[in-house]
Amino acid sequence: MDLPSSPKKAAATTSSAHRPRDRRAEPGVFDTARTAFAWLVTGPHPVALDGRRIHGLPPRLMPLDEVGALLITKGCPQETRDAVWTALVTRSRAEAGTWTVACVGLALPVLVPVAAKLTNRFRGDVHDVHSAVLTGFLEALADVDLTRPAILVRLRWAAYRAGHRALRDALDTASPVADLGARALAPEHAGGHPDFVLVAAVQAGAITIAEAALIGETRFGELSLADAAQARGQNYKAAQQARHRAERRLVTYLTSLRDDQNATPTRRRGTAGTHPVNRTRANGASERARRQVSPRTAKPGVGGCGARSPERPRPSRPESGPRDVQEASSCD
Repeated sequence: MDLPSSPKKAAATTSSAHRPRDRRAEPGVFDTARTAFAWLVTGPHPVALDGRRIHGLPPRLMPLDEVGALLITKGCPQETRDAVWTALVTRSRAEAGTWTVACVGLALPVLVPVAAKLTNRFRGDVHDVHSAVLTGFLEALADVDLTRPAILVRLRWAAYRAGHRALRDALDTASPVADLGARALAPEHAGGHPDFVLVAAVQAGAITIAEAALIGETRFGELSLADAAQARGQNYKAAQQARHRAERRLVTYLTSLRDDQNATPTRRRGTAGTHPVNRTRANGASERARRQVSPRTAKPGVGGCGARSPERPRPSRPESGPRDVQEASSCD
């Protein structure tokens, strides 16, 4: 005869059944991308780039995971990085499939930190924001200018802006109950992170995207001003002056933003201020962004963070000798 369960146990079971599931632990788009990229470089015939055609690479067929390991070393010249990304993006535009997966896989060391940074203190569904980051990167692959330097830097900023728009949309459409907690952690209040400030300044028209990238990478990133100047095709003095002019306009924007907020203390918390001269432009850009990015239609986002190239999964059969590396054009 079955004995009735205790009220305490039944209550615990009922409570767990109604407890909302934590989707942060679920696999997301970057986990899928990491696995797909790992399969490209697994087995005896990994997808490779012909280093003989790319300045700065060894003169041989080079598997993509080896290319990725080379690109993230501090000693890798900017010219080599741009040459590799020119080859990758060109193949992605021409053939899609394998080479688009390759682009995403090799960009994970910058895309995953961007997604994690945007949602570090966000209490809502992070997967929509992470999906928007990846979508922004993929959209930028189609039209990024390959004749200009710092290709990956510009792709990263496109991904960041898309994720930031999705995050703002999520905050703007938060439910009344979640609104109290979610808006308390809005981007401009999340520790005043420099990237959030720079994105807001770009949206307000105070500085350009290129200027935001220059300030962000040289002031808060690992890129020296000398390397940035070389990547931009400028001498050191010209890059220094360009950054100085941009920073002066940024200071003016932040000062006017502070004065505007002080003048309107009842302003709704969580709404970014706008440069008075450019408020109309910013409102228009914000409305366009809402139409372009819809968190509700995005696929699930990232589950884990890491800046290293993905590890190869264990092959299904033991390899008896060195891999026969060859350049592949498709994984279909």
